[in-house]
Amino acid sequence: MKQNPELEVIESLAKTILVAARTAPKGKGVDDIVTFLLDDADRMQLADKMEELSDIKDMKFLIRDAKNIRDADSLLLIGLKSSGVSSLNCGACGFKTCKEMLEQKKVKVEFTGPHCMIKYMDLGIAVGSAVSKAKDLCIDNRVLYSAGAAACYFDMIDADVAMAIPLSVKGKNIFFDRPSTR
Repeated sequence: MKQNPELEVIESLAKTILVAARTAPKGKGVDDIVTFLLDDADRMQLADKMEELSDIKDMKFLIRDAKNIRDADSLLLIGLKSSGVSSLNCGACGFKTCKEMLEQKKVKVEFTGPHCMIKYMDLGIAVGSAVSKAKDLCIDNRVLYSAGAAACYFDMIDADVAMAIPLSVKGKNIFFDRPSTR
């Protein structure tokens, strides 16, 4: 007899969740989504980097979120590594034409940009698909800007923009009822 065997399947279910991100619809059918499943050592290193970024940027909520990363059972990162533009000249990126946006010098703060807004929407749809699949599998989760930002800021992943999804299989959702950072 095994006690609490549900923790043995978290890696397999995390990979299933990443399948949902990979197969999410993409604008113009071009897939610029990158996915990562962090092992425990990488997850702890990222939590340390989040605390370091908190000091650099004076964003105290990163300390709270780093605790969530440490307490999670698994961590996914879903990012964008753009290969181009949609060529719609829609202006959503803030520039009149796609050509004008492409001529801009890339800026890196936590994230690197600008990118085509269609690509950002693809990232949002992929993240939404992933958390929906996690919910379907009864895995507690939360989308964290903070962990994705730290992973990009410290070049831990090959992505220009990323969001993190920590996963937890516990008796109570660890990602809510968190202390306020105000």
